[in-house]
Parts: sequence; C-alpha cells; structure tokens
Amino acid sequence: MSAPLIDPFARAITYLRVSVTDRCDFRCVYCMSENMTFLPKRDLLTLEELDRMCSAFVGLGVRKLRITGGEPLVRKDIMTFFRAMTRHLDSGALQELTLTTNGSQLERFADQLADAGVRRINISLDTLDEAKFADITRWGRLPQVMRGIDAAQRAGLRIKINAVALRGFNEAELPRMTEWCAERDMDLTWIEVMPMGDIGNENRLGQYWSLREVRAAYDARYTVTDLAERSGGPARYVRLEETGQKIGFITPLSHNFCESCNRVRLTCTGELYMCLGQEDRADLRAPLRAHPDDDAPLVDAIRAAIALKPKGHDFDYSRQKLDGQMSRHMSHTGG
Repeated sequence: MSAPLIDPFARAITYLRVSVTDRCDFRCVYCMSENMTFLPKRDLLTLEELDRMCSAFVGLGVRKLRITGGEPLVRKDIMTFFRAMTRHLDSGALQELTLTTNGSQLERFADQLADAGVRRINISLDTLDEAKFADITRWGRLPQVMRGIDAAQRAGLRIKINAVALRGFNEAELPRMTEWCAERDMDLTWIEVMPMGDIGNENRLGQYWSLREVRAAYDARYTVTDLAERSGGPARYVRLEETGQKIGFITPLSHNFCESCNRVRLTCTGELYMCLGQEDRADLRAPLRAHPDDDAPLVDAIRAAIALKPKGHDFDYSRQKLDGQMSRHMSHTGG
C-alpha cells in the first residue's frame, strides 16, 4: 500500500498538482475563452473527497502538493481543505503545501494560508501596465492583485511571479518586470505560452515568444550566470549578478523538460493526467466514490495510472502549426 510511485521510466512521482475548480474570476486570453461553460458543481470532487484523494497520494510518497485552478481561492470554503492538509505537514509526510493563484483573492486569504502552513506561492502576472492587464485578463484589475501581493508579503509568504512570455505584449516590459521583482525580493519565472484549449479568435502562434529570445534579452542587459539548481520540475534557472535574483525559464516548446518529470495532475473532477501534454487520463473519482470506506481500490487505480505515464509530450510550434495542441483548457488540468 505504501510503496513509492515509480513510473515506467524510473521517475519517482513525488509532486501532485490539484485543480480544485475550473472556475476563475479572470478570463486570460491565452487560457480560456471569454464566454466559458464551466463544469456543473455535481461533477466536482467535494472538499472531503479532495482530502481523501490527496491523502492517498501523500501515503504513496507525494511530498509536494500544489493547489491550482482555475483560480483555487474562488472555490467556496477552500480554506477548509487547506487547513485539513496541515495535518500532513505536521506529521512530516508532506514537505510542502503551496498554490498557484492570480492574486485576486490574496488580500482576503493570505493570513489564513500562512496559518495553514503555506510558505511559498506562485502568482501569475504578465504585465505591470494596468490597461494591458485589464485587456489580457479581460475581467481582472491590477490594483486588486497588487493589494494581494502586499498582503501575502505581510503574511510572510515567499512569492514567485510567473509571467507568460507573449510576443507583442510584454516583450518591452522585461526590464521593468525584472527590476520590480528585484525591488520586492521576488523571484521571476517566464513561461512559454502552451497550445491548450479553444480560445476563440486568439492567435496562439502569434502569441508565441520563445524563451531563447527572452534569455538573449537578459544576456544583452545583465550578467547572467546559469544555475545547476533543478527542482525535478520544468524550470531552468539563472542568476542576475546585478540584482542577485533568480530568473526561471519554463520551456515546454523550445526545450523539452520531460526527462526529469516528477509530477502528475489531478483535475477537479478526479481525472488524473499523467502528462500535461498528452490526453491520456485515468478516472480516480469512480473508485473513490464506489468504495467510500476502503482506499485500496483507489490506491490500485493510482498505481495503474502511474504505470501508464508517458516518457514525454509533443508540444511543437517549429512547423508553424499547433502540433500537440490539447483540446482541454489549461484551467481544467491546472497547469
């Protein structure tokens, strides 16, 4: 029951990303269409089911749990779930409980997150220009996010900013974003836009700004030192000697990072995606609900799913078409 999860390529699975809702209070143009049809609430795992599911993974060796969405903090009573996960931190079974957020609700929840044992958070933020922020998020307001960042830092949360690199949108903001993060002692990671979901009239190829070009922009402006640090995840890191800060690059398109993948993704409906860039998935909700008093069938289903984890994905823009495009929205899988 407690043997660790090892995939067919000898990678230990120690990191679970959990989407607790597909809903969001933003409509970012690279993530979802403006007029989204969200899942009926009856299809979602309850908070109690999420607890049971995550606890099963922790029992199988998962040491890092990242809560995502949609926007996770818009899920009703979500702090009940965070507080429940605190017991795994207290026991030492779980090393880290964290989340990725758009920052809109942090002014309300930062202190409660810190009390639940969250120490680090990722905030998705692609621009510091208020008008451009409103355009790209459609519904978002930058001052609200900035107040959330203030609240998170007051609560003692360590912040990493995740910025999606978008050609023609935030290219010119690279120095400003970098210096702003340095002033606030926040790390910054750039992410290539991923070909996932129907986003209406948005041109995904036109949005694509290779992180090779982002790295070249840093080399032209700063003294850049490559870091050997790897988290088992997708990011590669450098240090800017002038500021001392760490900059990350997540490159699913221009550089495949699959060889060290240690993670799987659980959707809010109980589907387990073994790879972000593949459609293969396993239904964990069925064994969870069919056996409310016995976790053995759930554990068996988890092990069977991990045995199917592929070696890698096939995102590719190099041929000027959306090879490897996923039909599901990023908000469904949780990034």
